Amino acid sequence: MLATGVSVALLLALILRAKMHAFPALILVSIFAAIAAGMTPDAALRTVTNGMGGSLGFIAVVVGLGAMFGVFLQSGGGVEAISTWLLDKMGIKAGRWAMGIVGLVVAIPVFFDVALIILAPIIFGLAKRAKTAPMAFGLPLLAGLATAHAFIPPTPGPIAVAELLGADLGWVILFGVIAGAPAMLIAGPLYTRFAEKRGWLEGSSEGMAEALGMTHLDKDVNPHAARTAISVILIPLVLILAGTIAKSTLAEGQVLTFISFVGHPFVALLIACGVAHLAFRPKDKAQKSVYREALSKALEPAGAVILITGAGGAFKQVLVDTGAGKALAEAAMSAGLAPIVAGFVLAVLVRVAQGSATVAMITAAGLTAPIVSASGLSPAQTGLVVIAIAAGASVVSHVNDSGFWLVSRYFGLTEAQTLRTWTVSVTLVGVVGFTVVCVLSLFI
Repeated sequence: MLATGVSVALLLALILRAKMHAFPALILVSIFAAIAAGMTPDAALRTVTNGMGGSLGFIAVVVGLGAMFGVFLQSGGGVEAISTWLLDKMGIKAGRWAMGIVGLVVAIPVFFDVALIILAPIIFGLAKRAKTAPMAFGLPLLAGLATAHAFIPPTPGPIAVAELLGADLGWVILFGVIAGAPAMLIAGPLYTRFAEKRGWLEGSSEGMAEALGMTHLDKDVNPHAARTAISVILIPLVLILAGTIAKSTLAEGQVLTFISFVGHPFVALLIACGVAHLAFRPKDKAQKSVYREALSKALEPAGAVILITGAGGAFKQVLVDTGAGKALAEAAMSAGLAPIVAGFVLAVLVRVAQGSATVAMITAAGLTAPIVSASGLSPAQTGLVVIAIAAGASVVSHVNDSGFWLVSRYFGLTEAQTLRTWTVSVTLVGVVGFTVVCVLSLFI
């Protein structure tokens, strides 16, 4: 436990004080943490390798395809058309509320990182039109995505916790929505307004969009582009949702196999990229050369996102393999806390120690399950414990969480800026969600 605390402190010092790039800092601290916890040098290197490889297997393909998908949309004026339509219809303030709702709905069937990558072009388009920082619209979206990812099945975290605790999914979904709605509103649009007044939403939408390879192609916005772009964005979302629904409703067979295949994020994004290319590809030769250059540029920042995310996965794996998270959780259990409070506290400790919200949920649920079983809770009360654990696993996303680095690099934020925006926002998601659970427990 001491080695874990020293490692996290060292990582923060290297990044925030020494200004070391996040990628080597994470690798260096990962090796240090493993050896300090008692691993041999060979075992430490194997753990770092496995952790990085496990993170890269999924994120590399999704980030790469997502970056190209954004270029396809932007090249035909689709992003500008959507942002213009949203601002004309709703206004800037209402647009922020809308992005929070979009995030809450979209992340129910779609993984957090996939949804962020698909919707990022709209955020940058809105920020460009409104002449504000991308996080002015991005933070409400992120709050919605984080809330649904933690609270509302069929996302993997609450499903796993419900299974371990023997909770009824109907109660989990009901309480997840009840707790998630105010959590998203407070952590998203309301906190965005608070942060903006204090000048915490730094950055330039032009700079961020260009860093993602979304280079402007000097063409007029097609008045019908918004309708086409929205349809294209829906393609991967609908395919992924269809794959999720099919797995829980269809019997084994060729139909399920096919829908699961096209509903996988890799395939869904490939199909979406193909359709977007056909819909928005430029017609004249001059624009085609700029188009190809934009596609190449899109993969440059994607490489940085992939490497840093992988290094965050390596650090997480070291903390998991050394048993640091479990040791912290067992210490909290010895305090004899009530199931709802115990689940929340255990999830917070594991989350802070090793970064992954899903791992924090599963670890806390496994340790809380005996308490739930011995307490004789009703199905509804057990559902509340599930959401309490999810709330605890949402707080304090910091430098050992791959999501922290994904947000930081996609929105062009420094580590300090990411802590003031993303970290505070997801902590509000957890605190507000847990508060709602505590209030509900008084009547159930």
